[in-house]
Amino acid sequence: MKKLYALKFALLKDCIALAILSLLYLTPVNGNAQGITDTVSFKEGINSSFNNIYRQNAQPLFFGNEYGGPEKTLLVADINPNVVFFSSKRSRFFFLFSPRVYLRLLSAYHSPVRSPSYMPGGTFFTRLNNDAANPKFISLSYSHHSNGQEGSTLDANGNFNRIDGKFTTNFYRLDYYFGKRASTVTFSNSQFASIGIELHAGLFKTGYSKELTGKYGFVRTNGSWTYDIMKDKTGKADTYASRQRIRFDFTYILDKVYNYNIANASKRLNASLKYYHQFGFIENAAFTATVGYRGQDPYNIYFEDSYPYFAVGVAAGISFKKSKM
Repeated sequence: MKKLYALKFALLKDCIALAILSLLYLTPVNGNAQGITDTVSFKEGINSSFNNIYRQNAQPLFFGNEYGGPEKTLLVADINPNVVFFSSKRSRFFFLFSPRVYLRLLSAYHSPVRSPSYMPGGTFFTRLNNDAANPKFISLSYSHHSNGQEGSTLDANGNFNRIDGKFTTNFYRLDYYFGKRASTVTFSNSQFASIGIELHAGLFKTGYSKELTGKYGFVRTNGSWTYDIMKDKTGKADTYASRQRIRFDFTYILDKVYNYNIANASKRLNASLKYYHQFGFIENAAFTATVGYRGQDPYNIYFEDSYPYFAVGVAAGISFKKSKM
């Protein structure tokens, strides 16, 4: 019996010793787990901040009117509803899709909308650093561009058929963004700049109207600069007083376009300067005014036109979402 008690006591001592050793070893593990949790929480916060930055840089939709083009219009609409397909605080990746349609209602008999531009596409974003105050990220996008017409691209005289001529191209864009952001309780501002390359499928002899070769720009460089400022009277994101934005965009054609010299900006450069003003009582829209120049008109088969223009109207979309920057 004494031997049995001695054995039990020995087993009890071994269990206590094992429990103490377990606690000693588990304590650092718990500390590491806390460190892992803190790291995960940090990354999730960074991912969430960048998800808002991607939204802020998404192109808004526009409706209003333009003045200065060769054909007068009653209404111009760039219907560009960005649909976020993937956005997670657990991932650095972000993806949005837009069934974009760009149309012009002409100031002519029966107010026709001739060959609207159908431009559906998707854009993939990913961040390059962990600093939401000085963000760096890239975007990769694919877009289709056609006018839904089935007529001959060229008319009987060899000119581009603007009545029912077929226009088709597909293109890819790679853009690099960098910027800086600052925020207080009642004030936020941000600046972003981008530079990138745009390649059209016509370079590879596929997915395009062959008549565009040597006339429509298949290789382009794109760039932008955006300054965004938000004032908030109460310090609450849903009651800010106003938001203002200035945005500059440019595109320059780099490959052969007719016989235009590479330095001929009048035929190769598209540029615009936009001003937006969003009042605090407006959910996700802003009044906007634009001045710009088009060396090659982006409206499908009208691309041969070059002209300065002025536009006024309303812009809307996820880039004007009511939230702190």
